[in-house]
Amino acid sequence: MTATGAREAAEDRVFAALANGTRREVLRLLRDGGPQPVQVLADHFDMRRPSLSEHLKVLRDAGLVSEQRSGRQRIYRLEAAPLAEVQDWLHPYERFWRDRMKGLGDLLDRMPDDEPA
Repeated sequence: MTATGAREAAEDRVFAALANGTRREVLRLLRDGGPQPVQVLADHFDMRRPSLSEHLKVLRDAGLVSEQRSGRQRIYRLEAAPLAEVQDWLHPYERFWRDRMKGLGDLLDRMPDDEPA
């Protein structure tokens, strides 16, 4: 696989991981609460722990979380670097919509106000 192909595969894993609401919520919990044991994360969800472990595996494979073992516990930590690539990918679309909204605002500013009847 070429370097470009490997990078694209990694980006695809990140986007696939972010496509699921449970995984986005795990990332939010880690962002807001810092590193946490899997059991603390599991307490936030109405699912069996093996199901959450599947989500954590997807996040690990995408490089979005890391796992550290501490005795019998597994502590998960947010790894935000892959999210910078997502932001870089989204930036042109943000600029596109910002320009469109500015154009709409300019058009509305030029339109005469409706007078009350």
